[in-house]
Amino acid sequence: MNTGYLSLLVAVLLICVSLAATNPTMDDYLTFVEARLSQALEQMDQTAPTREKEVIRAFFRTQGKRLIQGLVQPSTKRANWGLWSMFRTQFMDADLVVLGVGGQFIPIHGVEEATGKIGRLAF
Repeated sequence: MNTGYLSLLVAVLLICVSLAATNPTMDDYLTFVEARLSQALEQMDQTAPTREKEVIRAFFRTQGKRLIQGLVQPSTKRANWGLWSMFRTQFMDADLVVLGVGGQFIPIHGVEEATGKIGRLAF
């Protein structure tokens, strides 16, 4: 076997092992959704009174994890492909599809719509 082919094979195997080791879990996904919702709250409607925005942000800081686990986790299905995962959340007529690979999340469809609906429901 040629040294070049062997080096390529080793490189491909290292990449596959790295992707498998960093394949996001459901907990990682919930953390991602919580961060996106928190980001959306920071960009909240600027016409809302400051006091109201602070109350909502404080509530989310203390209850955000429970909110996400109660609303998002039950309506999410994870397709684990070993090297990557596809997360599909169907919630209030919103279809959220996110690819998780290498410890990162790549929104495919409906992230803004779903985040907005969860935020409106919560508050």
